Amino acid sequence: MSTGLFQKTKPSTRCYSLAVWLGVISGFISALVKSGTEGILPPRLLTEGAPPVTLLKNLGVDVTHWAYTYSEQVVYFGGNLVHILFSIVSAIIYCVVAEVFPKVKLWQGIIFGLIVAIAFHGILMPILGLSTPAWDLRLDEIISEVLGTALWVWVIEIVRRDLRNRFTKKPDPEFQ
Repeated sequence: MSTGLFQKTKPSTRCYSLAVWLGVISGFISALVKSGTEGILPPRLLTEGAPPVTLLKNLGVDVTHWAYTYSEQVVYFGGNLVHILFSIVSAIIYCVVAEVFPKVKLWQGIIFGLIVAIAFHGILMPILGLSTPAWDLRLDEIISEVLGTALWVWVIEIVRRDLRNRFTKKPDPEFQ
């Protein structure tokens, strides 16, 4: 077992299949939290398209047909679906990596979340033309994304840790 930032847990203490399921569960729940955060602190102007919707449009998908009615309102779920899938995939990665490298959980995962925010919102999405370059972001957008991402990953970590400990009846791998 190595020490420091890349300290690894003992292979016998890892639960990979459970980590995947915990990623699905925590990813879905945290996607709802992130959407709720964006409802309170909108990250973009009304005139700007949401990056998931822009991505789908760039791929030739007409998101206006991906709709349902709830509470007498039409809800276009295409962008939400991309957001939820991104959250689930990210949470699966986080939960699996947390089984091996406990330092990924620094600040209850918030460091991981900030790295994801920088990688996607600051680098990848501007390169793909899905959002404004990082140096042109408004302060409102930066605050919304940083707080929203911190809450998003924090929810992933609390759900991951709680359910893992409940299902295994053991502490996280680094404590075994």
